[in-house]
Amino acid sequence: MMNAKHAYEDGFGGQQDAFYEALIGAHEGLSDEQSHRLNARLVLLMANRIGDLAELRGLINTARAYE
Repeated sequence: MMNAKHAYEDGFGGQQDAFYEALIGAHEGLSDEQSHRLNARLVLLMANRIGDLAELRGLINTARAYE
């Protein structure tokens, strides 16, 4: 069985902090429920952009491995 924690390449080109700031900024002023809905929409939009079920399953496993 493959280890769920993968070492993914940096796809941000050094812009990780800018993405994090944009993500946090998108949540400003939202209630917890609105924030959860925003996260769900972002996940679906990003999944659609990735478009590869095997890759998405790997990412889900990786994310769950951090709990």
